[in-house]
Amino acid sequence: LSPVCLGSLRRAAIPDNLKALFRPVSMMVPDSQMISEVFLQAGGFVECKVLAQKITTLYNLMIQQFSKQDHYDFNLRRPR
Repeated sequence: LSPVCLGSLRRAAIPDNLKALFRPVSMMVPDSQMISEVFLQAGGFVECKVLAQKITTLYNLMIQQFSKQDHYDFNLRRPR
């Protein structure tokens, strides 16, 4: 990016020769129960499978029930 482009809000089209260098990427929803289980194991919990299932169920219920406001942050960084 040149300094001239930084102040502009317009976007320039990407040339075809540069587009050819990019590859398609697929994304998946992370398995929150497995991630919670690993966090609990790292924290020294013994019954981490049962606790991870309960934490995941609680988080899913909160996501469904609470409003979609910015102060409700249900990502997996919070439980740490």
